[in-house]
Amino acid sequence: MPANSIRNIAVIAHVDHGKTSLVDKLLFQSGQFRAGELEKLQGGQHGLIMDSNPLERERGITILSKNCAVRYTPEGQTEPITINIIDTPGHADFGGEVERVLRMADGCLLLVDAFDGPMPQSRFVLGKALAAGLKPIVVVNKCDRPGARPTAVHSEVFDLLVELGAEEHAMDFPCIYASAREGWATDDLEKQATNPSTDLRPLFEAIIKHVPVPKDDPGAPLQMLITTLDYSDYVGKIGIGRVYGGSIRTGQQVCTIKRDGRRENSRVGKLYRFQGLGRAETQEVSAGDLCAIVGLESVDIGDTICHPDNPQALPPVTVDEPTITMVFRINDSPFAGQEGSLVTSRQIRERLEKELQTNVAMRLVQGRTSDEFSVSGRGLLHLGILLETMRREGFELSVGKPEVITKVIDGVMSEPVELLVADVPPHAVGAVMELVGSRRGELKHMDQRSDTMTHLQFEIPSRGIIGLRSRVLTATQGEGIIHHSFLKYAPMQGETPHRLQGVLIATDPGDVTAYAVEGLADRGVLFVVPGDKVYTGQIVGEHNRDNDLPVNIIRAKQLTNFRVASKEQTVVLKAARKLSLEAALEYIEDDELVEITPKSIRLRKRLLNEADRRKAERAAKDREAAAANA
Repeated sequence: MPANSIRNIAVIAHVDHGKTSLVDKLLFQSGQFRAGELEKLQGGQHGLIMDSNPLERERGITILSKNCAVRYTPEGQTEPITINIIDTPGHADFGGEVERVLRMADGCLLLVDAFDGPMPQSRFVLGKALAAGLKPIVVVNKCDRPGARPTAVHSEVFDLLVELGAEEHAMDFPCIYASAREGWATDDLEKQATNPSTDLRPLFEAIIKHVPVPKDDPGAPLQMLITTLDYSDYVGKIGIGRVYGGSIRTGQQVCTIKRDGRRENSRVGKLYRFQGLGRAETQEVSAGDLCAIVGLESVDIGDTICHPDNPQALPPVTVDEPTITMVFRINDSPFAGQEGSLVTSRQIRERLEKELQTNVAMRLVQGRTSDEFSVSGRGLLHLGILLETMRREGFELSVGKPEVITKVIDGVMSEPVELLVADVPPHAVGAVMELVGSRRGELKHMDQRSDTMTHLQFEIPSRGIIGLRSRVLTATQGEGIIHHSFLKYAPMQGETPHRLQGVLIATDPGDVTAYAVEGLADRGVLFVVPGDKVYTGQIVGEHNRDNDLPVNIIRAKQLTNFRVASKEQTVVLKAARKLSLEAALEYIEDDELVEITPKSIRLRKRLLNEADRRKAERAAKDREAAAANA
């Protein structure tokens, strides 16, 4: 396929600004599907074709980057143009997915919400796109949203480009106003009011006009960079990437240069070019196009596929370093092995090593013992998705409290600092500012976006964000929305406040009884309900004071013929608090663990025995006293 008939474009934006919805509409309006087929592929009225992973459908977010292709015939031409589209995640925790696929594109669509404007992840992905030399096409999406301010948002994007130090060619960006949900786009809002557009043709035309034609040389020796991996039970690993030089053919002998410099010769089994949502088998793919390769003996992200007679490696895929780490360890609770089938340290290690092959933003280091592994990632959601995937595969494991990764910079201990954006109701502004301020956050900007929402921007240490989301929701009665992304490393700013309340710890194993639950109603909020099985050392609730309290949660009522004074007393029970996986990870302290199984999420103390906990507490105090005296 000639290079001038190809456009490679990445769709980038902040979370929930409409990337995947726009890609769905581009696929539909390019004639790839009929309406009935679209609804069937979407898996329901609210589904999206590109969000094919079960976790993506459940949470309504994009986790993995995906490729598709549409064919569009520009006005006045007869030959169609193939537009290779790369849909990327919006959450900062999955920024590694964005960084590794930008190498495949020649241009990018930067989506910005017509109400929210540029958000933390908009800054991050735009900075990466500019560093990769991509010229953005700005799409101001959701122009039909109540309170939309597209003209002001256009100016805010320009200001963001100035702040990021963009070159002059990037500052002169084309701007398209659109509604991905309704499926229309226009380059003139005034004309849209009088003669409304009903399709995305103006966006297609902007892509053809402004995205550069691939400049890769088809006559050069073969060079292809693998940026994505897929897997098939029938053919094994499938390498996906872009051909930067020459061409690759079915049955061709190639050399794979690994990231560590090793070389392996193998033969291409089959080649696939992207077509719609799927892939079409082809005999040859030339420079500038994207493709999938089947048949290579071993292929990983960052590998270069080249000609054996002229093996020249391309620069490897580079991503930002992780900012948070957690300890993954075997589940050694009394309930170990009862709900999961994959419980050994060897099985956990193999699964984590397999994840390293595709999750480029993750790092894995052996822990203090053979049963522990230190896993680092971009954030709680990044590692939480991995844990949720593992538990669905049948794994049992326990994990420790997330900790930020510190560095020594110019002789000063430094920690990651993040840009935190909060949209909160006006009546809750003071409470949120006090809450963020107590966690070393510093207010940088405040803007009254509407009568019902105030926009706040903070700089806050990453460790201050752990556990913050739930407290913001409480302070705003569930109306607050926060987003954050990595900003910089800065000197450490002292201690961050820990959890204010202690916990209720079960002293005996058995079944939770309603009688015991009634007796503990005034002690705090429980995490268990009558009938749940518990073990000694399990955390069964939150104490309403700041100390931990051992409780007998399995106590049964003694059957006697004595009438008690409280017989007619009415006890009002609080509903048990059910913690999600991410909420449990945010909740625990240093001496606690989250036990994760296919059926349950439990909180527990590291040391299950109360005597052991007291002994460890005394030893810690002795060490602190010795350090103070020294």
